[in-house]
Amino acid sequence: MRSANPFGVCKSCGKQIMWIRTKAGKNMPVDPTMISYRRPEAGKKATERIVTYAGEVVVADRVNSSEAEGTGYISHFATCTKRRR
Repeated sequence: MRSANPFGVCKSCGKQIMWIRTKAGKNMPVDPTMISYRRPEAGKKATERIVTYAGEVVVADRVNSSEAEGTGYISHFATCTKRRR
């Protein structure tokens, strides 16, 4: 059973991570820095996959907080410097 503490350390790179339970019920490691996002206009492609605190994965772009429609986190799978690709 997981503790109530959502923070941990990546076993590969040693950086701090935060765990979020996705809508699919899986635990996903994310970078603990919260970012602001906005989904792109119709016909445009987004640059990031962002995980909200509620566990929804959103395809969107990073924006300034004044332009944001929501906040979330970047998956640590995308940023880990020691993860094999």
